[in-house]
Amino acid sequence: MQFYQRLRDIREDADKTQSEIAEVLGTRQQQYARWESGAWQMPIEHYKTLARYYNVSVDYLSGLVDTPRKLR
Repeated sequence: MQFYQRLRDIREDADKTQSEIAEVLGTRQQQYARWESGAWQMPIEHYKTLARYYNVSVDYLSGLVDTPRKLR
């Protein structure tokens, strides 16, 4: 699985819109859509923010592992 596919999957599993996640990251929906489609690479700081938001590890979000690990 590509890292950007994981971003879409976890967002959809949480029943969130791209706009809602963009707001969490302090950006616009269009920018988040580029990251989620793989057109642009998302900064690591945003991965850290999303890991805290979804309560999963960055390695899961980035697609390095397939089993989500809770942060706490």
